[in-house]
Amino acid sequence: MIQLSFNKPEKSEYKILCLGSHCDDIEIGCGGTILKLIENYQQVIIYWVVFSSNELRAKEATASASTFLTEIPLKKIIIKNFRDGFLPFQGIEVKECFEQLKQEFSPDIIFTHYREDRHQDHRLISELTWNTFRNHLILEYEIPKYDGDFGIPNFFVHLNEAICRRKIKYILDAFPTQKNKQWFTEETFRSILRIRGMESNSPSNYAEAFYCRKIFF
Repeated sequence: MIQLSFNKPEKSEYKILCLGSHCDDIEIGCGGTILKLIENYQQVIIYWVVFSSNELRAKEATASASTFLTEIPLKKIIIKNFRDGFLPFQGIEVKECFEQLKQEFSPDIIFTHYREDRHQDHRLISELTWNTFRNHLILEYEIPKYDGDFGIPNFFVHLNEAICRRKIKYILDAFPTQKNKQWFTEETFRSILRIRGMESNSPSNYAEAFYCRKIFF
């Protein structure tokens, strides 16, 4: 395995943009990595953007983001109310949101959906991420689902047991509306972390996995 370091001078800012189609996507896909970055860097600035929600889910998403980012003084949580499952049919409005983000924020790293995700909303957000941010490090995260669309990721972030526990607890506590889904369980989330940890030979046994399509050194 090749280890890549993102070390910056101690007092420099580290700008992170998190993009999710739905209210729990960011937490499931990269929540552990976000917690790890917050632990490792002192000057973190985060934009956390969710595109699809309704009144109840928006409350859950705001509370969840606030929990994950509780140690970050400089953050912006944006919850849009586009209709779940219909993002491609509202493409102009969604694209305008991306153009506004580009004017407001130039991140060091962007977390977005996997390009080959079977969910149409996820694919659109991934495509617009790449269309909009052309000179940024983009990592695509994965979301478990019935479609069985997990691929072969090439970028791994090792997570210790404590961060894994926090990630899973935060997700389960924040989204009671999702608990009727048979996959929305601690077992599911821990299993994914364990498999990716095995694939990347993680010393702690756990990892989150991403797809990194373009990187230079």
